Amino acid sequence: MPLSRSAIVYIAAGAVAIAAVATVMLVRPSGEVLAQDARDYSAYQQMLEGDMKKLSFHAAPKAASALAFTTGDGGEGTLADHRGKYVLLNFWATWCAPCRKEMPMLSELQAEFGGEDFEVLTLATGRNPVPAIKAFFDEIGVDNLPMHRDPKQQVAREMGVLGLPITVILDPEGREIARMQGDAEWNSDSAKAMLRALLDGETG
Repeated sequence: MPLSRSAIVYIAAGAVAIAAVATVMLVRPSGEVLAQDARDYSAYQQMLEGDMKKLSFHAAPKAASALAFTTGDGGEGTLADHRGKYVLLNFWATWCAPCRKEMPMLSELQAEFGGEDFEVLTLATGRNPVPAIKAFFDEIGVDNLPMHRDPKQQVAREMGVLGLPITVILDPEGREIARMQGDAEWNSDSAKAMLRALLDGETG
């Protein structure tokens, strides 16, 4: 018997709801299940426009590095220290021209969205002396981003960073959910709309 239009709409809505709560497992190569995530991030991919389309949301969350990096005050920190919020993690270097172009945009995101739910975390990868980092930030007028360093590129290597800049988004559990290779207009309307939706738990 043919289905009524209302029945078809009901079935379609149910299918979308099921997809939205489908469980995604984060699994190590050994087979160990690290965590499960019922949130589907694929919808955010459809919100991106312009060069923000280079940002790719993963089908399943990926484990981030647990290795230590050098904090701006000379201590040690890890990505796990920033769990509990979404983190825009930017791998960069003082000699990287595209990094110089996009860093003020990342600073704008930190100024607008930074707080309990979101943080821009910059990690200078490779040989980046502290005086050079300070000079870099002074020259481009950035004073609200951290001067963290990954001098031996340990964190970068473990996370498969090839070329700079690379920007990844970490979820509140500290897992990588999206990645972009190269610079982009991070202060664009498209980028900000995606971040607002992500922080609000909306999928458009």
